Amino acid sequence: MGVTEDLADELARDTLKLVEITGNEDLVSEVSNTLGASSTPTQEAFMSAIRVRMAVARARQLLRTRARAAQQSAKPATPGTK
Repeated sequence: MGVTEDLADELARDTLKLVEITGNEDLVSEVSNTLGASSTPTQEAFMSAIRVRMAVARARQLLRTRARAAQQSAKPATPGTK
C-alpha cells in the first residue's frame, strides 16, 4: 500500500477501536468529514478501510455464530434426554 492508504488504514483501526469503546458510531463520520476538509483521497482511503474492516468483522461474527451452532449440534445427547 501507499502512504495514504497505510495512514488511512491506521486511522480506521484507531477509529473503530474508539467506536467499540465508546459506542459512538458517529465518530466515523466525524473523522471522515475532518479528512475530507483537507484531503479527499485520504478520506476515500479511510472510508474504504472502514468498510473493509466492518465487513470482515461482520463475516467473522457470522463464522463464530455458525461454529457455535455446529458445536452445539455435534454434542452427544446426555442420557435420559432426547
